[in-house]
Amino acid sequence: MKQRNVNKLEDLQISVLASGSSGNAIYIESAQTKLLIDCGLTGKKTTELMGQIDRDPHELDAILVSHEHTDHIKGVGVMSRKYNLDIYANEKTWQAMDKKIGKVKTEHKFLFDLEELKTIGDIDVLSFGVSHDAADPQFYAFEKNSKQFVVLTDTGYVSDRMRDSLKNADAYLMESNHDTSLLRMGGYPWPLKQRILSDKGHLSNEEGALALVDMIGDKTKRIYLGHLSKENNMKELARDTVEEVLLRKDMGVNETFHLYDTDPDSAQNLFIL
Repeated sequence: MKQRNVNKLEDLQISVLASGSSGNAIYIESAQTKLLIDCGLTGKKTTELMGQIDRDPHELDAILVSHEHTDHIKGVGVMSRKYNLDIYANEKTWQAMDKKIGKVKTEHKFLFDLEELKTIGDIDVLSFGVSHDAADPQFYAFEKNSKQFVVLTDTGYVSDRMRDSLKNADAYLMESNHDTSLLRMGGYPWPLKQRILSDKGHLSNEEGALALVDMIGDKTKRIYLGHLSKENNMKELARDTVEEVLLRKDMGVNETFHLYDTDPDSAQNLFIL
């Protein structure tokens, strides 16, 4: 872990730097630790996005990788080489992405197995499997001071086990990839549409909302809608659909918790968990 002056922040601060089919990256910091979850943009763009929240990539400690698709690993190797960052991924993901990210120093390569609880610096991180067309995709839940942030995108469905184990987090980044009608009527080739709609594809707005119905708890305050398709979704449509489902299920949307947009090109403001 890099040496730095420890500030007084005891809680986690989080920013969704970018989320979408063109690139994904999330920033999480505590008093001692600064992490990226995925880096699917160029090093230059990632640095620019961190600048939007007044953060310096030289202070980063590590990148946690969810899976080997380009929109999640494009800048991983570049950032590791430039800023001496550790990289965490499970074994199959390492095998699938190793040649794609370029040479990385052996001392910066770490395994993070599926269903493992690992402490990185002063942040507890739990990995969990998702259903996606990648080698061994997993996402992460981050916890400090009994507060939890869950990242759950790039999955074709949310199992009962996932819903139970990720219940009542303080904040979520939840996939809201597409509107099913827009996708079906759109210009994508049918095999691509089938892939997106499959159990190893992506969650629609309604599917993400229905998963949230089972996961939101008394602690939940923030839900970020992520990985929106530029071609098959819109921020307003995603938000309206999720809100309508949650209201229909008598959830306290806009009262006990709030929905937030994400963007593929602009960082969301830091929030304290």
